[in-house]
Parts: sequence; structure tokens; C-alpha cells
Amino acid sequence: MDLRQLVRGSVEWDRIERVVHTLADRHDREVVRVEFLEADNWLSTPCVIDDEWFVKIVSRQNALVHAVLTTGRNVGAVSAGTGGFFDRFDTPREMVEHEYEATQRMREIGVNAPQPIEAFEVNGLGVLVLEYLPDFESLGTVADEIVADRASELFEMLATLHDHGLAHGDLRGENILVADGNLYFIDATSVHEDRVAETTAYDLACALAVLEPRIGARRSVEAAASVYGASDLLAARRFLDFVRLRPDHEFDSTQLRSELEKAAELDQG
Repeated sequence: MDLRQLVRGSVEWDRIERVVHTLADRHDREVVRVEFLEADNWLSTPCVIDDEWFVKIVSRQNALVHAVLTTGRNVGAVSAGTGGFFDRFDTPREMVEHEYEATQRMREIGVNAPQPIEAFEVNGLGVLVLEYLPDFESLGTVADEIVADRASELFEMLATLHDHGLAHGDLRGENILVADGNLYFIDATSVHEDRVAETTAYDLACALAVLEPRIGARRSVEAAASVYGASDLLAARRFLDFVRLRPDHEFDSTQLRSELEKAAELDQG
């Protein structure tokens, strides 16, 4: 058993059966087909139902892990010179309701995200039901050429979020999907709505951390600079060391910092 599986824990089969039966009842289906996914995920047990719905089952263990991770991220934000801006959830239901609402808000402002179907609670488990996107790949697994082609689009999607006072808060390759020739955001976390400047800078730093190992620091920053101005680029710079400490990001922060400074100088000049 790997670390993520150990930390995530497992949900008893009878409780999972109850979730599936409840979902079938809610949608007037006598029988459903369930496929469990081997996802690299700390915070839920994911499955696909009838090749139509993507379902996350969230336990109290998952909610506890989320709270611990949130505390660590807020400490990291303080180390970057700002106060913590990540919100925590106390229950599985709060977690799935937030993701439902965040996904709905992204779609309302024109950012691609799977259609949210419903969020509810069964026997202490939070259940989130989303549209299933068939034949998708994550940005972390597609060819480098596709990453390069979509880099500016990634920052345009982020800018749409930020222009509406929203943020993603957990941007990494696994949370950016490529499906039907389009990019989609998934798994947005909760950040303080009154900290737009900091959350924008953090999202930018995470996006650059995703891109740099694939297309290099210069091309990553050029894509960001095609959408964001000098002040945003320099603000993102101070979060690079914090992002580098996360286990899901490996990138050259020194090269990114240098390219961000160059791009900011050109923009200001």
C-alpha cells in the first residue's frame, strides 16, 4: 500500500454500496455499473458510474487529511510573506458542497469544467457527482507539444477566474484536463474571497510550476506575460519557493524567477 492509499484510508464496502444504491434511487435507475479508479488522490474514493457520472466519495478521514493539508499550506503562505488564505472544511459534506459550488461558478463565468450534477451526504460520507468526461488526459500526461500549444489558454482561463474574484487554489497537472480539444479545470479548493491579489499570485506560481518542466522557463513565462502584467508576474515570483516545497511540483524556481524578472522589466519598459 502506498502512502497516499494509507493516508486516504478505505471506505467499507457496505457504505460504498449504500452510496451507489442511493445514487441509483435518486435517478430512478434499477441497476448501475460502477468502475473504481486508481486515482492518485488523497481526498476521496473516485469512481465512474454508467460511463456518465464521475463520483467522489469523501470520508471523515479524507476531511481530516484536507484539514491537515490546509494547515500546512497556510503555514507555507505565511513563509512566503503573506497570511494564510486557504479555507478548511470540517465535514465531508462541506467538502463536496464546496466543490459542487466552485465547479458551478467556473462554468457560469465561462471556464470549462465538468457539469456538476449534485452533492449530498449518505451515512456520514460526502458524495459529489459530476459529468464524466470520456477520453480525457491530464495536462501532466499529454505530449509536450500540446502543453506548449495550450500554455496561453491556461493563463487565459486563470485570468477569467481572477477577473471574477475567484481562484483555483490547487492548480497542478492532474487538475487540468484535456478533453475534446479543450482544457478543463477540476478540483478547485477554497480560498479567502477577500485575498484576490495573493490567490492570483499563488495560482500563477502553480501554473508556471506545472509548465516549466515541460516547456522551459522562458516559454512558460512568455505565455503568462501574454495575459498578465508586470505586477502580477512579480507577485507570483514570491510564491515560487512555497510551491516548490509541495510534493506534486518539481521545477526550476531559479530559472523561473529570472525569466519573471526579465518579463516584468520588458513590460514596465
